[in-house]
Amino acid sequence: MNGESQTGETQEPADEAGEHYFTADPDAPFAREPFTCEVWGHEFELVSAPGVFSRGHLDHATAVLLRELDPPPMGQFLDLGCGYGPIGIAIAKAVPLARVIGVDVNERALKLANENAKANKVAGTFAAVTPDQVPSDYVFDEIWSNPPIRIGKEALHALLLTWLPRLAPGGRMVSVVGKNLGGDSLQKWLTEQGWPTTRLASSKGFRVLETRRP
Repeated sequence: MNGESQTGETQEPADEAGEHYFTADPDAPFAREPFTCEVWGHEFELVSAPGVFSRGHLDHATAVLLRELDPPPMGQFLDLGCGYGPIGIAIAKAVPLARVIGVDVNERALKLANENAKANKVAGTFAAVTPDQVPSDYVFDEIWSNPPIRIGKEALHALLLTWLPRLAPGGRMVSVVGKNLGGDSLQKWLTEQGWPTTRLASSKGFRVLETRRP
């Protein structure tokens, strides 16, 4: 469920396709790859690694999402497919009243996300966990996601229909999807499933979508 994802017009580097969606052993030796980025006026020192998505840089799709939207001033947030944490950590830094949970199935990514949260001084408001560690009664005001398109349509649809019902009344999901990877068809499908979805922005071949709880 690594939804952080995808770089360039293909939304995912070919040499990483598939691998980062699955568990990378967090305890096996691996080389950390640090980089810096700026989001919403804050500079972040982030560490990535082999076996996780978008190593060594902030991928273009996530950059579009964070450039086109600002988070609300408070709330409970879910970073769906958090990877090593750039979306959730940026929200936690920009919104001091936020509570942010990142979820992923890649254990190495979760390890890095929690390390990155600590390094960027947001460990008190951001935590990365596996999906089954999120309490079943926990609801979210906002879901932010760069969804894992390449896990396949059926798996992606199941993923979204698992988490969208966790939105609080009036809540929303914002997501970024490459136009050439089905951004427009995903918008239509979500609306047909009873989750009204509109396009908030289009930039560099990516669609930024907003899905509202009915």
